[in-house]
Parts: sequence; C-alpha cells; structure tokens
Amino acid sequence: MSACGGGPHARTGRVTHTSRQVVARPVVSAARRLRLAVPILTYHVIAAPPPGAPFPGLYVTPSLFAAQVAALARAGWRGVTLDQVLAYWRHGTPLPRGRPIVLSFDNGYHSQYADALPILRQHRWLADENLQLTGLPPSQGGLSAAQVRALVRGGWELDTQGVSHADLVTLGPSALRHEVATARRVLQLRFGVPVRWFCYPSGHYDATVIDEVSRAGYVGSTTTITGWARAGDDPYRLERIRVLGGTAPSALLEEIAAARRAGPPPPAYDGGGRALVAPRSSAGRDRRGPYQVPRPLRRMSSPLAAMPSPRGRECGFRRVREALRARL
Repeated sequence: MSACGGGPHARTGRVTHTSRQVVARPVVSAARRLRLAVPILTYHVIAAPPPGAPFPGLYVTPSLFAAQVAALARAGWRGVTLDQVLAYWRHGTPLPRGRPIVLSFDNGYHSQYADALPILRQHRWLADENLQLTGLPPSQGGLSAAQVRALVRGGWELDTQGVSHADLVTLGPSALRHEVATARRVLQLRFGVPVRWFCYPSGHYDATVIDEVSRAGYVGSTTTITGWARAGDDPYRLERIRVLGGTAPSALLEEIAAARRAGPPPPAYDGGGRALVAPRSSAGRDRRGPYQVPRPLRRMSSPLAAMPSPRGRECGFRRVREALRARL
C-alpha cells in the first residue's frame, strides 16, 4: 500500500512561511489518493464473555485487544477515523504517519470507553463509535452521555446504527426514516458532532435503505461484508472485517491481508448474501444470518424508549424533532 500524506516521492506544493523555517507541504496526486485502500475492523464488547453469553464471539478481552493493537502498530498500521480517510480520498488531506486502519466499535458498550479508549490512547490512535440510541442504557452495560462526550473529546468519531438497531430492510418508509434520519439528528443535537456515517444494523441493506441513508445526509455507510474500503467503491456499501473473540494477533494480521482480495459487496444483503468470514462459534447464527446483535441488547430500555414506535408511526419528522428537543 502506498504511504499516506507524503513520503520521499511526494511532490512539493504550497510553501508555508513561519518565523523559524519554511515548511513545504506535500501535494498528493489524485491518482495516488484513489489507490489507497483501507481496512475497517469491527469490534463489539472489549471484555471476557460472561457465563452463558449468547454470542461469545462478540467479546474480545482487554488483554487480547491490547495485543492486537500492539501487533497492528508493529506492522505499521495507524488507527484513524472514516472522516480522515474520506478527507484524504477527496482532498488529499494528510493522514497520520503509518498505514491507515479504522477501528469501529458497534452498539455503544461501556467497555469501549473503559477498556478500548485507554489502550488506543497509548498508541495515539483514534476510532469510530457506531452508537445506537436505544437498547443499551448505562445500568446494563452501555455508554453514558458523559462517556460518549469523553470519546468525542478524545478524538473519536461518532456515527450511528440508528435508533433501535432495527432490521432496516423490513421497515416501511416512515419507520425507516425514523431509524435513519432521527438517529442522526438526535446525536447532532446532543453531542454537537456531524455524524456523517451510518452503520447498517446486522449488516442488512438494500436499495431502499441506501437511498434513505443518502437522503438523511450521511456521506456513506458500512456493512458487515468482508473486505477493504476503497475510494472508488460505493460509499454506502463499505466493507469491514469483523474481529471475533479469541483471534490471535497474528491471525488478525492474516485475516486483514486476506480480506483485501475480497470481491465487491452485493447490491443488497439481508443475511443470506455473500458469506462473511466464518465465525469460530456458531452461537451467533440464526435464521437471519451470521451476524446478530446480542439479544439482551434488543430487550433493554432507555430514556428514548417511550418515543413513538417506529412501526406504524404516522407523525411527521417535525413532531419527532420537537419531542426529542424536549428530552435534550
């Protein structure tokens, strides 16, 4: 992979004069920018699975996560955000030194703040938080608003998986809009961040879902299809690499390398499309496909749970926004 943001072969462009020296800023050609492919890793819980956990493969222990990050760093990788990658692709905005890799964390687990953040901070890495609005309150292992703000202050990017981690391909127009557009607006109002990327719950999407995500103002979205993200890809079908519990650091490096050879994602995915990386445990499989969010996550309540149900809701977006503002 080409190095990012400069290097010995970068052309010299604008010159910035300072009081001490003249600094030459590298100009990266469009062709070089568009050649850059970036792996996006998917994590969930950074903790040991409790006894009887229905989906133990979604748990990566803190010690193993630390070893994985250390191995990635030794291999020359550097954790960045999707916004940073997009800025490089579109404008040539320099990336931090190293091979860019995005670590994405789904759902909003407390361990992502308590365990992942300190480990990544030691390496001066950033990450993406794909937060869902309901279903995981702090009392049951979720992030508090203060912890989300701490992630944002630490440089993490805040994105979303929607309001309730619903299966988007099964929803009608009103419910789909509620899941996609409302989630973005709530997070923007609450945390003062742009929320540019959507993450498909359970990886399910089709043309209707993609259109709604685009209409809501997101610049792109991520899937559960295995592969690397490329500048020339459809930005609303970016591939990721799921990191399962028990994956040794060396095995993770091999999986990242193998995923680069994956083909393009399908135009739609509802759990029965192209096979993902085979899980080490079948505990997470059911009739809807190989990736499922833990069932306890779907049972939990939160302060937003009293909002109108997304199914069959006929009120307009204005009423939803007014109700949300009253809760902020």
